[in-house]
Amino acid sequence: MHQLRGTELKRLHRTWRRRNAFRLTLLLDNVGNPYNVGSIVRSAAALGVEHLYLAGESASPGAAKAQKTALGTDRYLTSSQYATVAEAAAAARSAGFWVVGLELADPAVPLAELELARDVCLVLGHEDHGISTAGLAACDAVGYIPLTGRVGSLNVASAAAIACYEVRRQHWSTAGEVPEA
Repeated sequence: MHQLRGTELKRLHRTWRRRNAFRLTLLLDNVGNPYNVGSIVRSAAALGVEHLYLAGESASPGAAKAQKTALGTDRYLTSSQYATVAEAAAAARSAGFWVVGLELADPAVPLAELELARDVCLVLGHEDHGISTAGLAACDAVGYIPLTGRVGSLNVASAAAIACYEVRRQHWSTAGEVPEA
């Protein structure tokens, strides 16, 4: 057993990229901490997110502090800024995305129970307040990440990474067997 490097690593990642039958985007609803935005960008780039819809007071991926955690990965996705979350959600919907909020809200369902094998735009909210009321109203569905430990919530960047992975996992599970590398 050995760690993959160089060509082997590229081949492995290419194998999984070929299984992406659906598109994935993120909508940030007033995510103000640039370090969180940078971390979200890095995870998003790693999991094939194609676009960031930035709403309200969300920090720019180009901000110096966001760049510090993104490590230049913002070059792999595009972004657009909207004054309101409703405008951003409407733009995502008009681009063909099912808009799914990630929030501990009633009547949210566990993310794994939502049918995410389609073009999805995940909505993530402010670090302290979550998705705004207007943001929740703009969602087609709302899911949450079940937590079994003694902490009741996750950092928004960690939640984004887990949610993006769940969307991709569902995409991959509909794609059948892993093609040979």
